[in-house]
Amino acid sequence: MIQTSGVIICLGYIFGLLFTAVPWGGVWILILGITGAILFRRRTTSRQLAQKPENAGSKNKIVPNTWQTTAHPRIWLAAGLVGLLATLYLQWRVPQPGAKDISQFVPPGNSNNQEQLVIVRGVVASNPRLTRSQRGQFWLEATQLDEVKNEKGSAGVPKGVTGKLYVTVPILQATGLYPSQQIAVTGILYKPKAASNPGGFDFQKFLKQEGTFAGLIGRQINILDQERKWGWWEIRERIVRSQVRWLGIPEGPLVSAMVLGSKAVDLPYDIRDLFIQAGLAHALAASGFQTSLILSVILQLTRRAKKGTQFTLGFLALIIFLSLTGFQPAVLRAVIMGFAALVGLLLKRKVKQFGSLLLAATLLLVFNPLWIWDLGFQLSFLATLGLVVTVPALVNRLGWLPPAIAALIAVPLAATIWTLPVQLFVFGVVPSYSLLLNVASTPLISIISIGGIISAIAALMWTEAGSFLAGVLHYPTDWLIKLVEFFSKLPGNSVAVGSISSWQLLAIYVLILLVWLVPWWQRRWWFANVIAIGLVFIPLWHSTNTLFRITVLESGTEPIVIVQDRGTVTVINSGDEGTGRFTILPFLQQQGVNQINWAIATDFQGNESNAWLELLQRLPIKNFYEYSPKPDNSIATQAIIQGLQKYQGSYEPLAVGQVVKTGSVVAQLINDQLPILQLQILDQNWLLVGNIKPKEVQQLVKSGSLPRPQVLWCSPQSLKDLVIALQPQVAIASSANFDPKALPELNKSQTKLFFTGRDGAIQWTPNGQFEAFIEATENKSSIL
Repeated sequence: MIQTSGVIICLGYIFGLLFTAVPWGGVWILILGITGAILFRRRTTSRQLAQKPENAGSKNKIVPNTWQTTAHPRIWLAAGLVGLLATLYLQWRVPQPGAKDISQFVPPGNSNNQEQLVIVRGVVASNPRLTRSQRGQFWLEATQLDEVKNEKGSAGVPKGVTGKLYVTVPILQATGLYPSQQIAVTGILYKPKAASNPGGFDFQKFLKQEGTFAGLIGRQINILDQERKWGWWEIRERIVRSQVRWLGIPEGPLVSAMVLGSKAVDLPYDIRDLFIQAGLAHALAASGFQTSLILSVILQLTRRAKKGTQFTLGFLALIIFLSLTGFQPAVLRAVIMGFAALVGLLLKRKVKQFGSLLLAATLLLVFNPLWIWDLGFQLSFLATLGLVVTVPALVNRLGWLPPAIAALIAVPLAATIWTLPVQLFVFGVVPSYSLLLNVASTPLISIISIGGIISAIAALMWTEAGSFLAGVLHYPTDWLIKLVEFFSKLPGNSVAVGSISSWQLLAIYVLILLVWLVPWWQRRWWFANVIAIGLVFIPLWHSTNTLFRITVLESGTEPIVIVQDRGTVTVINSGDEGTGRFTILPFLQQQGVNQINWAIATDFQGNESNAWLELLQRLPIKNFYEYSPKPDNSIATQAIIQGLQKYQGSYEPLAVGQVVKTGSVVAQLINDQLPILQLQILDQNWLLVGNIKPKEVQQLVKSGSLPRPQVLWCSPQSLKDLVIALQPQVAIASSANFDPKALPELNKSQTKLFFTGRDGAIQWTPNGQFEAFIEATENKSSIL
């Protein structure tokens, strides 16, 4: 009864944290607790009555006392109260900037690109890492802020500040930095932005989870403290350097990441992305596998020692491992479960894995309730839950196979069953060959992990010995990378099904729980699978075949328009490489798009763009039209043609005046000197006008060569002249950098204005109005 009560109380706390995403979540969890108390009170009463003797002759009749296996109604009420308090506790623990937080001193002009230099003094809080833009990044605990008053660099009165900063600097400036070092960084303070496009990365949310509310674009670093202080980072660096010395890159950092976790190692992004896309991200996260491996080695080496000695050595090994990995949530979960196993060994009692997992999750969420929304924590907990409760059932069903092979299949399958719904909710992509790749790669991952740990231990004693042992892992590591590359190049290596909704996520997990707990559903597991697949693909099929929507993405200076026309997708312009990777691809994945039917490149920026090549690496393009004043034999064009041939797509130069019909969209370039694209979408006329000078705008208006559109996209510089001259119903400018003096004159017109830099992506459907993504997101979050 005590164990059941503890499980219910822990679940009440965890569900209370989850219910913070629901309006009045604390009240709902309390109502559920009261309902459970009432239901189980009646159930307990009926069982107690069933135990009473029916007549005098049955006084000595013994009836099984089964009710004691069920928690008392008071426990359900207590769980509801704990859940209510959990919702309040999470709100209390949400980070908020203090009065002296450095984010309070961000100059307002910086949001309008008026760069104001500052000097921030503080203590380095992490090892530098390399960003995708090839800059050094680290966290800085700020202590003092000086404003630079003039170009010569003289500063104003320094201010004492607090808070943590996300700092990026030129890579050479970050070289040699280490934690606890005191430095002064000259640069530009800014406040992070929330996601401005559907499926985009929410930088503001990411920093807030780290307790950070501002960033610093650094230009120069001055070292204030030359004294080198000891820290765990030194041991970590010693291990990484030792393994990289003989293995090289990327094999060396990969081995280190599989031992210490990718968050503790600066792993190259191409390898990181390769493993994530293939469904092997867990191989780069130090957690349960490494913890189990360490404990197994310690207990095997000390099998003849006393239990107390084994407990002490195992405890120290887990503490050292935790310190080296950087106290990541997934590692903390695994270490707590390892401690529970050691306690069971010391007390000579068998530890229930489900109970230790639930206890570990509860303790971690008491320490930091915000981890309930940490993706790494969620996936680690769910994968481990799958291993604990689902692997035995799968092994039994695979009893016709040899036990080793059955376990090899059951482990990744169980983890996938429990984690896939969350991955669909967040990413909307299914790695098609993930299960097969996990089965094939498990032996290599085991060899590399075991060898990596042995190499790391040797490196702590003698660097050369660690390098030698790491060199032995060259072939297994190389084979693993080639295996992942092979699967990633197979046709259909990932399928975008679109991000599922909250109700779909909840319904799928209800089915998983029913199959786990209810015998009737256990016998009909295939029926639950059919329902779960239907919950994902039927809404996707309906949306694909009925949705017509136009999305103007927030992408800077170039208009990027995506038209979803009942399964046919048209993409107009692509921006630079970063835009393709972080804006267009996430949006298409969220929408469940696996193919671009029509692509139109109008060369609005006047340079060769690599974003089409980025898109072609992930999605097939069937028909590609490109307008460029450069000859067709340019390097970029030839690369695009080769990428199209891979998917049997067609390439055609786009001439001025040429009409391109893509489903319900008719596109036409109408000027051979200036970037102007006319679109006829259903009964609306759209006009996309690139960066042109005010004099050119006036000449075009006077000549009457610009048709009057219902929807206009243009740069902020030409917005006023074009709106006054063309009087469109809707005008969309590329950013919010607009002269406020022109607003009164624009307000006299009937044109509705949108600024993608302020409003984010703009979307339109035939049955609705134009909607700004940021405003819609704020409306949804205000309900929560």
